[in-house]
Amino acid sequence: MSTIITWLGHSCFSIRAGKHEVLVDPFLDDSPTAPLKAADVAADFILLTHGHFDHVADAVSIATRTGATVVANYEICEWLKGQGIAEENTVALNSGGEVLLPIGRVKLTTALHSSSLPDGTYGGVAGGFILSLENETLYLAGDTALTLDLKLIGLVGIDLAVIPIGDQFTMGPDDSVEAVKLLNPRQVMPCHYNTWPPIKQDAAAWADRIRSDTAAEPIVLQPGEEFSF
Repeated sequence: MSTIITWLGHSCFSIRAGKHEVLVDPFLDDSPTAPLKAADVAADFILLTHGHFDHVADAVSIATRTGATVVANYEICEWLKGQGIAEENTVALNSGGEVLLPIGRVKLTTALHSSSLPDGTYGGVAGGFILSLENETLYLAGDTALTLDLKLIGLVGIDLAVIPIGDQFTMGPDDSVEAVKLLNPRQVMPCHYNTWPPIKQDAAAWADRIRSDTAAEPIVLQPGEEFSF
């Protein structure tokens, strides 16, 4: 059975893995590029890479409505419990830790980025996720700078990598090309760009560079579009 990933703008993705709906970094109601609102999405699991508002803004409302299990670092899970999310609906990880869930194995990776929660409290260490699904391995980089840790992450064998390209707050197009070389994924998808003017990028030009400079196939979606892999 194929896995279907839908870009919901910025760094928010919906992933259909078997019979489960996985939502990544839900930022919908206040996002200028999201094709849906928080009330419109389904979720069995919610993955949060770090605590910044543009990644967790709608996590509490969606988790409350759907009863989804939220997977995040320890500090974010503690914050979620303070927002009314039941402890049994959270799965806390720390860098390098992994857990077996109904969707497959989920591992929290390192990311080079800051993290604080919307109320200003400490959000723990920013991260990304490796999802070892039934037939595919998906890497969600989260917000990160270029780092040699990506080479270690790539050793698992990545079918699809999702990486930021917006620059200013994450790595930009130049560094993302180097990141793809380190990760060596079969396919790569950009995120965290064109949400606001400071992170505006030409995704078509980025895709041309990926084709010419790396062995990966670029997959560029518009918000609301899906890709089956």
